[in-house]
Amino acid sequence: MLVAAAVCPCPPLLVPEVAAGAAPELDGLRAACLDGVSLLAAARPDRLIVLGPAAPPGRGPYPQGAAGSFRGVGVDLDVRLGRGGPAGGRELPPSLAVAAWLLGRTGWAAAPVQGLGVGEELEAERCLAAGRELAAGDERVALLVMGDGSACRTVKAPGYLDERAEPFDTAAARALGTADTTALAALDAELAYELKAAGRAPWQVLAGAGESAGLTGELLYDEAPYGVGYFVAAWS
Repeated sequence: MLVAAAVCPCPPLLVPEVAAGAAPELDGLRAACLDGVSLLAAARPDRLIVLGPAAPPGRGPYPQGAAGSFRGVGVDLDVRLGRGGPAGGRELPPSLAVAAWLLGRTGWAAAPVQGLGVGEELEAERCLAAGRELAAGDERVALLVMGDGSACRTVKAPGYLDERAEPFDTAAARALGTADTTALAALDAELAYELKAAGRAPWQVLAGAGESAGLTGELLYDEAPYGVGYFVAAWS
């Protein structure tokens, strides 16, 4: 059963070493993410599952201790998914590497950790079914769900300006902040793809997991720096 969830964006810029001189610009976002992760520990889960968008070769699952890095963005920084020694296997995809960095910053030791990549193109019904499967049974499960909103909020955004982006992000933020699984399930997958909203599929996995959990939500952050929608939410 799902006992808690935290939703965070996953830009590598969240890591100060990657952001370099621009790091202070995202201090508020980092603080909100760390608060969200810390709230997961308070739920005393038996297991933490980390979800994030990933391309087909990198969907896992990834065991505790799986390694990742930020060398792909030019920074010699290694991370591990939870505590543990070398686990071998495939390297974490970027979204899960950011999650691993967050867990490391909070000193996560509350429960074993597992990582799963979610394809951005995964249909809503399959996302919901995957979430229901993750939450099935008596085990107390917490989710750390990584994913960004639209990347089309301004003319300087990665996807340029699209007038549909702000309404999409507003609906997503409202659903995440109120733990509204029905509204999350209703997010338009095709529109999300056009707006480069990489979080849609992981959010809909969360929606499936949370359908009968009776959790309440709180929106901790809702901004669009660099023209990309970033949301942090906590469900408990």
